Amino acid sequence: MRKAVALIAKLTITLALLYFALSRINLDIVVQRLQHLNAAWFAAAIATLGAQAVVAAARWRGILRRCGAALSMQQAVRYTFIALFFSQVLPSTVGGDAARIWLVARDGVGWSKATYSAITDRAVGLLSLALFVLLGIPASFAMIQDPVARATLLILGVASALAPTVFVALGARQWTALQRFSVTRHLNAASYAAYHIMSSPRAGASMLGLSVVVQVLTITGAWLAAKSVAAPLSFVDAALFFPPVLLITTIPVSIGGWGLREGVMVMAFAYSGLPQADGLLVSALFGLATFIVGIVGGVIWMATGRRQMK
Repeated sequence: MRKAVALIAKLTITLALLYFALSRINLDIVVQRLQHLNAAWFAAAIATLGAQAVVAAARWRGILRRCGAALSMQQAVRYTFIALFFSQVLPSTVGGDAARIWLVARDGVGWSKATYSAITDRAVGLLSLALFVLLGIPASFAMIQDPVARATLLILGVASALAPTVFVALGARQWTALQRFSVTRHLNAASYAAYHIMSSPRAGASMLGLSVVVQVLTITGAWLAAKSVAAPLSFVDAALFFPPVLLITTIPVSIGGWGLREGVMVMAFAYSGLPQADGLLVSALFGLATFIVGIVGGVIWMATGRRQMK
């Protein structure tokens, strides 16, 4: 019953957020731009987001290896695509993480290593995304004059960078007080694994380097989606807009981030003096491209992974 209520609530929120985004723009402009959609640019966006998933798989595989578990690149890519599928179709963004934990644990890695690797991977990704936001704040402030929007962006960047940093720092030692309860004991163990990965100059630089590539490919995918409808979004604009939007859409209040992402993009375009209709279009096309990549993961799951999850 609780799951059904949660699903209905998130579906309601998703529809409400989509209505909010649609109510702020001129739908005639949206229709006109979609009628002239450039399929080549949009296909390039899909391909770029597919490449992003492959790089993300390489990062996760590296983390798994440093957690003491072996996983081939082929397996890592397959599980990453399957996880992306579940992230798109389940009412929670953690559904993808749960899927890859299940799959890799059933491969013999073990539940602890599988879980710690997924948590560490999520923390590294969040930290790199937050750093993109913080580095872009001077340029963003030059575009955004609203003091509330500026404060929100700054708080978002600082909080998102602080959370994974504290998580990793917590693993500098095994805290006796955290060993009393199962949840805190495993949290400390996960942070301990993350600390030893990130404190290693070679491993830490490798993980952050791959994370930067992941973020650049994500931004490129958004920019290519904008190009497909001739939206006036430069690559620099995409680099400023999308990291904060992606940070906000990690909040699990809607299905697959739909509605929340579109609403935030419409507001971001409005604050920056760009057409709000283009903000909706770019966000929706980015979401569609991500969904199409996720469908590839769904096909892989139906063909191979489904048997492992029984």
